[in-house]
Amino acid sequence: MHTRKLGSQGLEVSAEGLGCMGMSEFYGATDETEAMATIHRALELGVTLLDTSDIYGPFTNERLVGRAIAGRRDAVVLATKFGNVRREDGSWMGVNGRPEYVHAACEASLERLGVQHVDLYYQHRVDKTVPIEETVGAMAELVAEGKVRYLGLSEASPETIRRAHAVHPISVLQTEYSVWARDPEERILPAVRELGIGFVAYSPLGRGFLTGTFGTPEALAADETDFRRTHPRFQGDNFRRNRQMVERLERIAGEKGVKPAQLALAWVLHQGQDIVPIPGTKRRSYLEENVAAAGIDLSEDDLRRIDEAAPRGATAGDRYADMRHIDI
Repeated sequence: MHTRKLGSQGLEVSAEGLGCMGMSEFYGATDETEAMATIHRALELGVTLLDTSDIYGPFTNERLVGRAIAGRRDAVVLATKFGNVRREDGSWMGVNGRPEYVHAACEASLERLGVQHVDLYYQHRVDKTVPIEETVGAMAELVAEGKVRYLGLSEASPETIRRAHAVHPISVLQTEYSVWARDPEERILPAVRELGIGFVAYSPLGRGFLTGTFGTPEALAADETDFRRTHPRFQGDNFRRNRQMVERLERIAGEKGVKPAQLALAWVLHQGQDIVPIPGTKRRSYLEENVAAAGIDLSEDDLRRIDEAAPRGATAGDRYADMRHIDI
């Protein structure tokens, strides 16, 4: 596994990371034993960037990751997030970017993870009621205290990123990016590249849609714990239109002798050395397939055909059922 540099402050991670969210919530049944084994296998394969958040579970995913990396801390670039607030029962409390909350959230995450510092600390969502300068100012204090090494933002607009970066260097911007979520190409990627900020792509497999696993919307219907059952892109006519896109990508993947998921990951990896996808999985078999995608070479003709099969703006449906908490 090659490495890539994110930002201008010295952060270096594996070319692919591992999104750990689904190990605890949102994508159906969980299996902590397999999840732990998946994290250990990722480290064996050279994946260093592990991505979690206090919201996942809620709170249980950080504990899971903490147990998995016990005794292996030096092999991990550990990323977690704050800002989306939930109660223990999972109920939603909104977004909080107040300075006092930033400090409290970090202390709680460090305790759950069982570590002395977090390598990369993100504001998970922008709190539009608090000036970003105040939130990032508090995050900068965590850096000064040695509790955080690098700072990141998630789903932030170019304007917010610029204001934040003026307070303290932002190393990473994380947002959804894949062949079916190409919105960052218009404004976000140009802005972060101008500022020397790295980009982490979450959901690079389109929440599993790009794997070709789902032939019909009913494939998700059996498990009420799978939030994709209410996701706009998995509904009705949106599903059918998006499935046609995946079928076009499947044909290209078949001709190259790779799986659709591997083609989708390879496409993200070919969008720039400053981009690191973090495909999420809770099974070792899928992890190994994902890691193998880092070795797939795409020619200019391949990239052209993928662009034609999944052009910007072609995906049907919003990225979330409620887009109010996305800073655009």
